[in-house]
Amino acid sequence: MSSLKEAQYRELELKAHVSQEGITFDPAIFDHADVGGEHQEQVHCLFEYDTDTHVGLELPPYLVLPHGLVALFNYNRRSPNRLERDGKRFFLVRRDGEAIPVEFAKRPRYYRQETSDGTQMRTVAVHNTDGVVFVAYSNECSLKSTGKDCLFCNINATRDTYGDAEGVRWKYPRQIGETIAAAYAEGARHLTISGGFVPERREVDYYLDVAESIKEQTGLEDFNGTACIGAPQDLSIIEKYKEVGYRTLAINIEVWNEHFFRAYCPGKEQLCGGQKHWIAALEHAVGVFGRGRVRSNMVGGLESKQSTLEGIEALTAKGIIAISPAWFPNPGSALEGHRSPEPEWHLDVARKTVALYRKVGFTWDQIYDANAAPTTLVHDIYRIEEGRLPAPRKAQATGTVRPATEVRP
Repeated sequence: MSSLKEAQYRELELKAHVSQEGITFDPAIFDHADVGGEHQEQVHCLFEYDTDTHVGLELPPYLVLPHGLVALFNYNRRSPNRLERDGKRFFLVRRDGEAIPVEFAKRPRYYRQETSDGTQMRTVAVHNTDGVVFVAYSNECSLKSTGKDCLFCNINATRDTYGDAEGVRWKYPRQIGETIAAAYAEGARHLTISGGFVPERREVDYYLDVAESIKEQTGLEDFNGTACIGAPQDLSIIEKYKEVGYRTLAINIEVWNEHFFRAYCPGKEQLCGGQKHWIAALEHAVGVFGRGRVRSNMVGGLESKQSTLEGIEALTAKGIIAISPAWFPNPGSALEGHRSPEPEWHLDVARKTVALYRKVGFTWDQIYDANAAPTTLVHDIYRIEEGRLPAPRKAQATGTVRPATEVRP
C-alpha cells in the first residue's frame, strides 16, 4: 500500500471517530468564519444530526479534512474533540493535543437565490457535497400522531425545533424544479427526494408532479434523481417512478432482523405490509430499475453486526445497494441518549460492505447515483481505492500542525 493510501485510510479512521464522538467549541470562534456567507451552513431539512441542538447558531454541515474526506459536523458539548482557531485557520484538536487543519465548504451560489414565489432555495434543496442535492418535501411524518413512528427518527422533533427559525415547511413541485435547475446549473448532478410518511396515493402523485417540474425547469429527461418512498401495497406503482424519469429508487428497510423491524418500525410493519412486503418491494424495484439502481438503508448499529451484514449480503445478491451508515442517536427521537457502536464497528461494516459490492460488481457510479449523500465510509473506501480523492493539502504534508495560539488541548 502506498504511503498516500495509508494516510488516507488513517484519515478515514479519524473521520469515523470524529463523526461519532462529535465536536465541541467556543461559539465565539465562528464570529468571523462567515458561516452562512462565504461558507456553507447547516440547513435542517429532515433530520438533526447534531447531538446538541443549536437554534440561532449557524454551524457548518461538515468539516473537510486534509486529504479531502468530509466528516459530519456533530455538535456535542461533551466531545473529546475541540474546534479551535488560529487567526483565519481552523483546527480540530484531539484528546491527545494533536491539531489537525480543517476547512469549511464554500457556500453554493444557489443558496443565495429565491424561487419565483420568494422561497429561499437553501430551504428547498440542501447541498450534500460532491454534486449531490437532497430535497425533503415534508419535514413531518404522519406516523407520529398514531404512536407508530420509527424509534430512531426525529423528523417531527426537528420540525418543532427549527421550523420557525429555518422555514421548515412543505415544498411544492415548482419550488423544487426551480431550485434543482439552479443547483444543476452550478454543477450538481444527482438529487434525492424524500420526506415523512404520507398516504400512498398522495405520495406517488406528488413525486410524479415533482419529476415533471424538474424536467420542465432543467430541460433534462434524465435528471439523475432518486425517489425515496415507502413500500407501496400495489407494487405496480413502482413502474410509474421509472416512467416519469427517476433513475434510481430507494426503499429503506432500516433493520434486517424481522423482530427488530417490528419493534423499531411499528408503522412500517403495521401499515405497509410488514418486512417481507418491503423485501418484495425492493425485489420488484430491481426488476423495474435494474441491478445497482435500487438502494435500501439500514440504520447502522441498531442490531448486531452479524445481522446487519447478513442483510447487506442478502440484498446485495439481489442487485440492491444495501448500505448501513453509522447511526446517530438523534435528539428528539425515542432513542435519544442511546449510544451508537464504536467507530471501529462501523469501519468494519463498511469494509465488508465494499467487499460484497465488489463481489457483485457494483460500480462507483451506481453507489453514487443511488445514495442521498456521498459521505459514507463505503463511498470513501471506493474513493481511496480508485484514486478519486483530491491531492492532499500542503499543510498536511509537513505532518502534525500545532497552531501557536488559541488551541488548548
